[in-house]
Amino acid sequence: MKRTHLPLNALRVFDAAARHLSFTRAADELAVTPAAVGQQIRALEDMLGVVLFRRTPKGLELTGEAEAGLDALRQGFLQFEESVRAMQAGQSSQSLTTAAPRDLTAKWLASRLARYSQQAPDVRFTLVSADGGIDFTEANLDLAIFWSDGVGDHEGVALSEPLMVTVTGPGSASDTRIAWPGCPVADGEPALRLGDAGLAIDAAANGLGHANVPAMLAEADIASGRVRQIGDAVAVKRGYWLVAPTPQWRQAKVKALVAALTA
Repeated sequence: MKRTHLPLNALRVFDAAARHLSFTRAADELAVTPAAVGQQIRALEDMLGVVLFRRTPKGLELTGEAEAGLDALRQGFLQFEESVRAMQAGQSSQSLTTAAPRDLTAKWLASRLARYSQQAPDVRFTLVSADGGIDFTEANLDLAIFWSDGVGDHEGVALSEPLMVTVTGPGSASDTRIAWPGCPVADGEPALRLGDAGLAIDAAANGLGHANVPAMLAEADIASGRVRQIGDAVAVKRGYWLVAPTPQWRQAKVKALVAALTA
């Protein structure tokens, strides 16, 4: 069934003016000018073809036509409020599904989610692997973390400055280059080839060589002395981005987690 166009803003102004029987007090409630209230009322009267208010020596009075529709209008606004609460009810579940590379989850994300859970104990997390890519249209995701050069078609924010560092074990003298898919080595160069940057950091910590890895991924191991950094960090194009399609990005629970992870 085709629905009649409803002038919702004008009806909201009418409701306020009817409750106060004053355009000035209605304007104060709605944070507009009395002239704007009068304009909305006149536009509504023109559309309906009726007069809604009479000016009398005692002030404004509702006409019979206005009184006839007022109760149904207020019931309608109550229904709108219930509809909004129903649509927001999903936020109360506080269940968040996040995709991230497995090495980032192990080296960086898990510890931060644990700290966030202490502040928000009702939040429940589901973590899935983003290795190999994620399609938001097919996966029931709230957020994803990618190692890329930007957010693509989604909303997002960089988790840190895109930097790479070279790390090795505290006492290692090995010149073997530890390679992983995001950081290949030249043909013929001695190398240990591993599946991701997290494994490369662990191999370096065990004295198997040196690895060039994202600085964010290695920061905890460097801070603990498990590995040592060789030289300065180098700026690169790719980094870790926290992304989501616009509808997910607007959710209150997603905004709270994004704020925590980027603090």
